[in-house]
Amino acid sequence: MWPAFGSILVGLALLVWSADRFVEGATSFARHLGVSTMIIGITVVGFGTSAPEILVSVIAVLEDTPDLAIGNALGSNIANIGLILGVTALITPLPIAKITFKREYPLLIFATGVMSWCLYDGELDTVDGYLLLTLLGLMLWYLVRSHQLEANTNLDENKLDRGQDTSFLASAGWLVLGLILLVGSSKLLVWGATEVAHSFGISELIIGLTIVALGTSLPELAASIASVRKGEPDLAIGNVIGSNLFNSLAVIGIPAMITRFNIDSLAVTRDLPVVIVLTFLLYGLSRFPAASRSLSRLKGLWLLSAFVIYQLYLYYGVMTGTP
Repeated sequence: MWPAFGSILVGLALLVWSADRFVEGATSFARHLGVSTMIIGITVVGFGTSAPEILVSVIAVLEDTPDLAIGNALGSNIANIGLILGVTALITPLPIAKITFKREYPLLIFATGVMSWCLYDGELDTVDGYLLLTLLGLMLWYLVRSHQLEANTNLDENKLDRGQDTSFLASAGWLVLGLILLVGSSKLLVWGATEVAHSFGISELIIGLTIVALGTSLPELAASIASVRKGEPDLAIGNVIGSNLFNSLAVIGIPAMITRFNIDSLAVTRDLPVVIVLTFLLYGLSRFPAASRSLSRLKGLWLLSAFVIYQLYLYYGVMTGTP
């Protein structure tokens, strides 16, 4: 058991340290590229933290377990909004830029709608895959282009920031190294916690619903908390928006490109509506009241409560054998 305890301590320490280095690298990298931290959060951070989900989904389809791929995508979207933004807002209220309501949030809602339309008929095929991946490419191009145009209007300020920053190679290095250590330390932490839970006779079900479920969200959670601690709330918001875009369009789209498969009806009738409701809840809580467009601690508690209620409902369904 001692190796397991050691992996928990080492994993936790690495997770905290790598999150700080990752955020510093991401913000410095954004300044060197002349774009905002929001766009780095959506693209680099969003893709990096969603890469494990993409890999899991591809492997799941190849091993003829497509339900795992769909559950992986929907579950990650739910955790990103309810758990990650909920916990982050509880720690530090998150101000939302006015332009986010006109650009990033509508894209997130639209992507969620297209994903829902593709899943609604109960199957995914190559056409759905092409549609989802093409939409992802267009959205990323639009976001990068619009943020670059904004950055050009503040060119002098950007140059000043770059002169006070680390070198481009150092920024890129910390960004990549931080991301690798984030994912690796979370895996180490999950392994140690799982081994300790086994030693105390805790069931696989409880381990899966608690330790493993939390472990898959640790990279996004650590990066979001570190970003707000360093005064970069846009990176936390961009992380969740970007991750959900990749989950909705790539994590589901890539497996559909590989093979045609049917979808468990529960994913459509139970989990997909939760994703839709949480997406609109995030938009509503962020936008209203208009005088204070932010995610306050109270709003963060609402998001986290919604996530906990969903997890308890899943647990109840498994224990009683009902959907």
